[in-house]
Amino acid sequence: MTGLVVFKPNFKYKTGLSMNIIGRKLMHCAVFFALVVAGNAAMSESEMEEVVVKGDLGSLPGERVKSIFGFDKSVLETPRSLSTISEEMMDRFNMHDIDELVALAPGSFTQSFFGVAGGLDVRGTPGETYFRGVRRLDNPGNYPTPIGASDRIDIVRGPASPIYGPSKIGGYLNFNPKSARVEETGAYIEETTGAMSLTSGSWDKHVLSAEVGGPGRLGSNDLGYYLYGESEHSGSYYDNSGVDQNLVQASFDMDLSDTVRIQFGGMYHDYAGNQNAGWNRLTQDLIDTGTYITGTPIPLDANGDGSISHQEFDTDGDGFTNMNPFRFDWMTPDIAGGSLQPNNTDDIDFLELLIGDTSMLNLQNVGTAHLEGNQTLIASDDLLENQVLTLYFDLIATLDNNWEIKNQLFYEQYENLNENAYGFSQFHDTSVVEDKLVLSKVFDGDAVTTSIQISPSIRFTDFAHGDDYTNEYFHRRDLTGPSTALDRRLLATRIDDDYTEYYVGDYLDLGFAVMLDLTWEAGLSILVGARYDTIDMNSSQVADKLLLASSNNFCTDGSCIDLKADDEFSGSSWTASISYATPIGLIPYVTLSEQATVIAGQGAEITVGNILGGGAFDTSELQEFGIKGSLLDDSLYFALSVYEQERTDFSAQSIVTNQATKTEGVEFEVRWVVTEQFLMTLGYSKIEVINLNTIDDGYRFSFIGGDDMPGISPDLLWGGQLGGFVSAEASGGRRAGMPENIVSVTGTYDFGNGLAVSASIIDVEETPSSFSGSIMLPAYTLVNLSLAYETENWLMSVSGKNLTDERYFRANFPNLFGNAIVLPELPRHYQARLQYRF
Repeated sequence: MTGLVVFKPNFKYKTGLSMNIIGRKLMHCAVFFALVVAGNAAMSESEMEEVVVKGDLGSLPGERVKSIFGFDKSVLETPRSLSTISEEMMDRFNMHDIDELVALAPGSFTQSFFGVAGGLDVRGTPGETYFRGVRRLDNPGNYPTPIGASDRIDIVRGPASPIYGPSKIGGYLNFNPKSARVEETGAYIEETTGAMSLTSGSWDKHVLSAEVGGPGRLGSNDLGYYLYGESEHSGSYYDNSGVDQNLVQASFDMDLSDTVRIQFGGMYHDYAGNQNAGWNRLTQDLIDTGTYITGTPIPLDANGDGSISHQEFDTDGDGFTNMNPFRFDWMTPDIAGGSLQPNNTDDIDFLELLIGDTSMLNLQNVGTAHLEGNQTLIASDDLLENQVLTLYFDLIATLDNNWEIKNQLFYEQYENLNENAYGFSQFHDTSVVEDKLVLSKVFDGDAVTTSIQISPSIRFTDFAHGDDYTNEYFHRRDLTGPSTALDRRLLATRIDDDYTEYYVGDYLDLGFAVMLDLTWEAGLSILVGARYDTIDMNSSQVADKLLLASSNNFCTDGSCIDLKADDEFSGSSWTASISYATPIGLIPYVTLSEQATVIAGQGAEITVGNILGGGAFDTSELQEFGIKGSLLDDSLYFALSVYEQERTDFSAQSIVTNQATKTEGVEFEVRWVVTEQFLMTLGYSKIEVINLNTIDDGYRFSFIGGDDMPGISPDLLWGGQLGGFVSAEASGGRRAGMPENIVSVTGTYDFGNGLAVSASIIDVEETPSSFSGSIMLPAYTLVNLSLAYETENWLMSVSGKNLTDERYFRANFPNLFGNAIVLPELPRHYQARLQYRF
């Protein structure tokens, strides 16, 4: 439990990447593409030199992508902002986790979720992950989402189509696993193919993978199979960190007859690593120069067992922690004005006047030291363990009247354990099963083609979830030394008691959706759809597992606890789009959408409070205007979108996974096969995310950082944690940690003799680390380069990441902890890959 003050920050946000520079870059792009469009329209087919597109690496939008609306539309034809990234593109640019996808997908910059690349932030808010078009369980930072077993990744910006059910506002990733069936033709690959590869790199990185696929027969039935396995045992740049993980994936396709086929398979992923809160004791001087304030807190381990229990934080025995008094009513002119100056008063006396006795929070033996990026809050026994099992079974049948029936059965279950010595632990044991039936047909008319989908679905989620974040103190640990009994807390997951939250329950979603697509030969296309969901939710708290009092239950006798809630929620979703394919290769479009969303937590849990308060179900709205184009004989693709999206109820939210926000922005993407050997891409995003509940309240609760109180020495408080309400006036409620402007450029050149070179540059604007704006994270430019040499059976590649050794940071959970912790990112590093293919 923290002390609470209310103040206005001295918000000093400024742009690190000059808006004049951004404007010039966009102007140059606009002029270039205007000339291209004019030239494309002016040249006749006989005058235009034909470009044979061979080196596109699957980057151009000609393939049909069903993961957006479920129809046979290409990226070019789909009236939404999206990017697809092929296996060939990921291999060429040596991409190994989802955070790297920002180089090829505008609007996908992701803040740090304690160093774990679980899910992307899409359009500045947490996104979701889909597997073959079905929503997976929430994974904000439970485990790194693997991408090596993917044939293609689709990144869709904005809420999902109604056909897929309730979804978050930001957007989603859809993973298409490697398969023996060629998506474009529906035929099986003709012969057995496979590969084995070994990847090694900086900090003892070691990854071994193997894959094999091909055609076959079972009795009289044709089938195809694809198997993929990956094992990693790697060290880390960060002290006390490393990764051990194993992944197995299998997919099977089988024709039962000429009109009936099945697709089935699954994935098992076993991960062991840790989360990383990064640097503590955050100041601007630490960011700018690496100067760190050292010192040790007052010992609290009374029984000498090596850990501090919640009860030992309660030094006077009243049931509440004594690391800081709690004050709801403090709102003096000094605090409200954002200047916590002692006014000729001793620091300690002023703090006592402000929030009471802080002597237990003082650091001892205070000094300074230079901190390196590898010295972070990870303790030697911190752990993050996750086992996830994903299974699917699809039955597809074509009837005599050309209606297609597709039944998708999906199951996923994970067990997660997360322990951090500074005072946070958590577990999830959650599963979901979904069955979705889709009836579809295409009606070909003289002038218009009509496609329809009708889809009832049922989805059941069962959860058990425990959180332990009372007495979570980042600053007690001095990062110049190891974790000791001075900072190590006794964790609830190790004694199965004293949880801050402990929920068990389930929810059942019954949905019905209809989608209709009308496409005229003249170029006009209208797409509309609607869905209705009824969700029965049940959640309860296990009282004898809870700590009283805690950061979630402010009582010592259980009188403040709502033990159980159940209710039924219902709501509708709809989408409407209109687009027009012009004769010169341009397709403008407009999309309006309203999408239902379930407010679930890190382990897909629903809290008792959200059910009782009606905040477990809400809707999001999207307005998107865009133009896409395929020019220069379909060798150049570009897309420009302008959007506004927001949650309709600002009070319905999960602060971790699904916040109530309003987002406005622009996205621009180019993919150009300049020659059959040279491919380049360009991406730009401008994003502004506003926290709606913060604007409505006028303030936001946040941990208070060292630079939030000028004139007060922060070492007087870093034995605990001061918290308070930060005024929204200066920031306008803008979400912290999300750079407003990001530009990316990539290029790859194949010399035609087996040698290829690839490079990417990502330019990121500076951004405030926290909602108060007292800490600014500097702008940075990442430069990556890779070389590959390929023969008929062998592939060898070497890549360098952050070649200029840029010193940069990502905000770590910025709306709550952004002025207390930050993640220093990786310096220059290398990796090499050797692959044998057959």
